[in-house]
Amino acid sequence: MEADRYAGDANARAMASLSNVKGVVWSRKPSLVQPTPSHAIGPTDSQTLRDLQTYLTQAEEQRGTVLYLAYGSNLSNETFRGNRGIKPLSQVNVQVPELRLTFDLPGIPYGEPCFANTARRDPNNDPPADQNPVPYSEKSPLFLSDISATQDYHKDRWHKGLVGVVYEVTPEDYAHIIATEGGGSSYHDILVDCYPFSSSDPATPVPYRPNTAPFRAHTLFAPATQPGEQPPEDGGRFQRPDTSYAQPSARYLKLITDGASECKLPHEYQDYLNDIRPYTVTTQKQRLGQYVFLSLWAPIVFFVLALQKAFSNEKGQSPQWVKLLAGAIFSAVWGSYDGFFKNLFGDGERTIPKKGDEEDPPLSNKEAWSERQADLLSSPGQQPTTYSEKSGTRSD
Repeated sequence: MEADRYAGDANARAMASLSNVKGVVWSRKPSLVQPTPSHAIGPTDSQTLRDLQTYLTQAEEQRGTVLYLAYGSNLSNETFRGNRGIKPLSQVNVQVPELRLTFDLPGIPYGEPCFANTARRDPNNDPPADQNPVPYSEKSPLFLSDISATQDYHKDRWHKGLVGVVYEVTPEDYAHIIATEGGGSSYHDILVDCYPFSSSDPATPVPYRPNTAPFRAHTLFAPATQPGEQPPEDGGRFQRPDTSYAQPSARYLKLITDGASECKLPHEYQDYLNDIRPYTVTTQKQRLGQYVFLSLWAPIVFFVLALQKAFSNEKGQSPQWVKLLAGAIFSAVWGSYDGFFKNLFGDGERTIPKKGDEEDPPLSNKEAWSERQADLLSSPGQQPTTYSEKSGTRSD
């Protein structure tokens, strides 16, 4: 029990800090639109859409600000405004057909197995022609005939492109975003076409093909190297052999789902996010492995994070030696997991099914998080860690 409590504390500390790993011009006048934490610019009619398009296209040239597309934990007020201290000048919900959401950025085994990322998407071939997708619904897990419940954790059930939020930020804040996302050790800064939704009502269905005019926004992009491809000479990242294997933690998914609720992203997309199944420790061997692994590696990872923050330049970029050191550390982290911990303590990337999982589907993100809090409450003298001020519950 003591090992369980320590593992929970170490896990929480590691996850909170590792959520920063995954890893433009100057603002002189305030934006005309000041967002609230839960809402921002939202089109309601054709004239408003035209005004919005004009406003967004003038961000860099006339106001000297940066448009930044967020899709993962930066959707959350707790992470973006709280932990990172970013103060967006405005924000708008968007659809990005050329990208799709992935969870293929490695974190740390047993704690934060992976983080959100994006990959290129072909709107004309999603899902691929040779794939028969399982229709999305709350009852989908009951009808999986060719994919067992333990093999599918629902991350690939969205086929309408990336949905996220474009924040208008100052160049100083954008540099800070880059610094807190790994200092350029993983991500490239790219420009993508973003399409505002034609309605600010989150109950409106997401179109397969957007019907509004696009604008360009920066986003941080860390594509996985495909089989047979050579890794990029600069800006490459560490990746797992099977980039789609790992499951994100319940804590990390909750930041994303809370943020989607706070930003009033489409309900359809929120339902998809809430249905993604998180990594869950299910055996005593995994709990012991979690305790030992995080005790060994968490202090070293924290040290690397501190170096990235301390040595980042005015653009948020870490020096090359810090990038190389971070890459070497994470290679060692995962090397020790593959070569020793996984065989001895069990899977640290994907949930090991309990007996009866063939009949009872694995827990959803919200259920897993609630069970984790219940475990903490049942431990004498242990209080649950609160990771968000909001429950993420949606009110229609």
